[in-house]
Amino acid sequence: MTRKAAQIPVSKRLKATITDLKTLQGLLASDDLDARLLSDFRDALNRVRNVAWAAQQSLEVQVSGDDSTSIDSLLAAERVRAAYQLCRSIQGDLSRDEIEFQKGQLSELHTVAAALTNDLKSRLS
Repeated sequence: MTRKAAQIPVSKRLKATITDLKTLQGLLASDDLDARLLSDFRDALNRVRNVAWAAQQSLEVQVSGDDSTSIDSLLAAERVRAAYQLCRSIQGDLSRDEIEFQKGQLSELHTVAAALTNDLKSRLS
């Protein structure tokens, strides 16, 4: 996030984003789009929607005084869902010859995926 963007109050940024999304809605219906780009955009929107939902749930819990699932738990569940979708997309990308990957990036991904696999094994045991 840029320093300038960080200085704008969240409510103003939300209003501006709503206006931008309404404009984009019209453009999406009229232009020829790349299917993969549109899919990535939809995934990003879904992540934002889910984080906004979790934030709203947290605010409602604070107002009502209920002691339910924390925003951290809700966001962690969203990250698991998003990671699953990303892994499936990467799996598909790896099978496509026209996509070139850098060995270093794949090595870093392999390292973190292996560590995550170990953590998941211990959590599921």
